[in-house]
Amino acid sequence: MLSRLGLIVCAILACGTAAGQDLLLRHALEGRAQDALATLVVRFNDEQKGKGRVVLQNLSTVEDRHQLPHMALLDPDDSIAFFGTRPRFRPLHEVMKEAGEKFDQNRLLPQIADTVDDLAGRVQAVPVGLVLPVLYFNQDAFRKAGLDPRKPPATWWEVQEAAGKLFDAGFKCPLTSSRFSWIHLENVSTQHGEPLLSGKGKDGRVAMNSLVNVKHIALLASWQKSFYFHYFGPGREADRKFAAGECAMLTGESVLYSELARVPGFPLGIAELPHYDDIRDARPADLLPDGASVWVLAGRKKEEYRLAARFATFLLRPEVQKEWVRGTGYLPMTREAIDALKTDSAAPELLEMARKRLSASKLGNARTKPGSGRSRVREILNEEIEFVWGNTKPAKEALDTAMRRATDVLRRDANQR
Repeated sequence: MLSRLGLIVCAILACGTAAGQDLLLRHALEGRAQDALATLVVRFNDEQKGKGRVVLQNLSTVEDRHQLPHMALLDPDDSIAFFGTRPRFRPLHEVMKEAGEKFDQNRLLPQIADTVDDLAGRVQAVPVGLVLPVLYFNQDAFRKAGLDPRKPPATWWEVQEAAGKLFDAGFKCPLTSSRFSWIHLENVSTQHGEPLLSGKGKDGRVAMNSLVNVKHIALLASWQKSFYFHYFGPGREADRKFAAGECAMLTGESVLYSELARVPGFPLGIAELPHYDDIRDARPADLLPDGASVWVLAGRKKEEYRLAARFATFLLRPEVQKEWVRGTGYLPMTREAIDALKTDSAAPELLEMARKRLSASKLGNARTKPGSGRSRVREILNEEIEFVWGNTKPAKEALDTAMRRATDVLRRDANQR
């Protein structure tokens, strides 16, 4: 007997060839998220009634990554892993206009649109796989350390106090983090009114050595030396440590809630990303969604773009978003999707947190844009932070060096456009 996912994949890939145009959609999803995507693709293909279909291609099965698909669900930072190169993408607003599909980008929540628009505010992709940074904690660990799981730490000073009590209670890893540069540099900076970028184009530079950045990295370095904080890598390596119960607190992606909340008996707690309450005009709610979107590759035929546009319209339908968010834990893209989710959300506190965050105005120069050297900037930040963990550079020197290197990248990118 084939599993449900096996039947879905068979329906998409192997059980007969439909008439019309086929579009290849490459992705790297696993588990429930892959199942959810496959289910939606089957529904979309059925609605086309032979006028074309989307065919899924998991990155793990691709032998020659240089053979480019028509679309890809990815963060452009991952282009090299997905394609072995950095291909050109066709902006979504162009695809929709050329295909004659109605597309009101104002339907997108402001913070969602800000993740995938260009410097002129035009949406470049369908932001279906976005997340927010949050604080997770193990409620059982909190109780054993004499902490109240109903009052998780709201500031970094409270995190320090909690980490100390957890360590004294015998927990060898009180705190860890995934997606370090995004959470602890980009988001901490934005929360405290320090934009990531200053200037534009050839005059642009990365402003990542502000007082709050130096203060925060120096604090984490002191926690590392005290064994309050453990760093396992720049990506999602720490997720496994928290899920296995090895670490008591984790700063990570909101999508992890969907996975861990389904683990029987896992004492999961979730709270907003902490902030500094001793910095004037701090805005803890100013966070930066991030993650994967559906991008359309350039150099395709008009009929292929028309099918891609119909698929984008399909993904933006409220009932489709509702099913997608429930199945994956990714952020809703529109207010209509949030309204649809309110009726049966399994995580009302997370949904309300998302609504408040995503409805806020765009943060302007708080983030780099896709295709503007962002992936290299993050690599540089992670590389320099490694010197802090190795105790070979203090926080300010590492951040000063990162700023100079990253600014050179942005300016070279601006000169090449």
